[in-house]
Amino acid sequence: MDETGFSNKGLAKRMRDLAQQRGSTLGTTHVAVQRWRDGAGIRAQAAAIMADVFGSKLGRRITPGDLGLFGAPEPAIPQPVAYAAVLPDALTALEGLSEERPEPESASLLIIPDGEINAAVLSWMVARPDGVQADRHSSQRVGMRDVRAIQTATEMFMRLDFLYGGGHGHKALRHYFRHEVLPLLNASYSEKVGHALFTVAAETAEVLGWMAYDIGNHGLANRYLLHALRLTQVTGDRMFGASVLANLSHQANYLGQTSRALQLARSAVEGAKGSATPRAKAMYAIHEARALSSAGDLTGASRAMNEAERHFEGATADGPEWLAYFDEAELIGEFSHCFRDLKRPAESLRFAEKAVAKTDPQYARTLGFCRMVLAESHILNGDLDSAIVAATQAVDEGESLQSARFLRYVTDFQQGISTHAGVPIVTQFNNRVSEALASLDE
Repeated sequence: MDETGFSNKGLAKRMRDLAQQRGSTLGTTHVAVQRWRDGAGIRAQAAAIMADVFGSKLGRRITPGDLGLFGAPEPAIPQPVAYAAVLPDALTALEGLSEERPEPESASLLIIPDGEINAAVLSWMVARPDGVQADRHSSQRVGMRDVRAIQTATEMFMRLDFLYGGGHGHKALRHYFRHEVLPLLNASYSEKVGHALFTVAAETAEVLGWMAYDIGNHGLANRYLLHALRLTQVTGDRMFGASVLANLSHQANYLGQTSRALQLARSAVEGAKGSATPRAKAMYAIHEARALSSAGDLTGASRAMNEAERHFEGATADGPEWLAYFDEAELIGEFSHCFRDLKRPAESLRFAEKAVAKTDPQYARTLGFCRMVLAESHILNGDLDSAIVAATQAVDEGESLQSARFLRYVTDFQQGISTHAGVPIVTQFNNRVSEALASLDE
């Protein structure tokens, strides 16, 4: 209480308010606070709420044991699934997530309900930055060297993800996040270091969410991404927060939830107005185009694609490292997806060919997607032979990808050519896929 400056009445009111936010009632008064300070017993629920109130004020996780309330066991309070009202809740939830194994395809449909998504987006949209709790009491001091180390590690895992798919590095990254990143958020640092630290922590959480998405565990991916969104509120990083919304839009579109995908993409566009670079604006716009293309809205998708192209033309080489992947090849690849979904054969083929030619091999998974879209574009144009050639090359070069998304591209293509099941080249391709899948299991 000395550290926070709380009075008995102030602490009591904050405890009542937090309990109300969580849907419960707490009748704490300043008299009760004084009794507890004098050594009276306290209920487990009240002890947990008190600890979270102190944690929110101090910007670090506080437990009843930290307050000397060792006789008050912590109750099993459900942690917020979506957007945490207070930062300590988000950090606790992220700590729990880092212990979860992302079983492939497990609970793939157990994603966050629309109501919670809408509440999370609205909370982020209207939130004021929490601010960094600088120079607080802690036995550990964090410097920019620590931040740079986390940034380097996160970039390394991003490269692994692009090369080999989300299944390759998720276990190692979540261990790193739990033991090397989260503890630093509760340490001591300057304002500048704290700002950089929360920024890179949000980026690392986002990469974990993306990996879980790529593996096929969509519920886990949703939670990582929404808690990453919450971390951006600490520093008020609207541009990166909007990129998290764009990623959620990408996932929703993948799952066929077109309305949610469109809402999230437009939330990204609106939420980052005035703070996003042209490259980021292009990325938000193309996700809107993807959603509109899935909905079959040619007019809307064309408008959004034109906006993306216009923004990208104004992009410079400067910008955050996390956005470096969004280059000309990435944009062209997204165009090819849009025209494929709009069933526009000529445009789909033209952009898919460009995407394959321009995509850097270091983005192996992206190149695999582009090759499969090229194959599908050939099918739209009635050219089975060319489609099989493109798809075979994608499988041959992508068999090491531990990516549920890439495998879905392949199986969707197989379903699309199933009407040609008796054709020898189709049989050969299906056999090649079976061999590639078998090699993944070895």
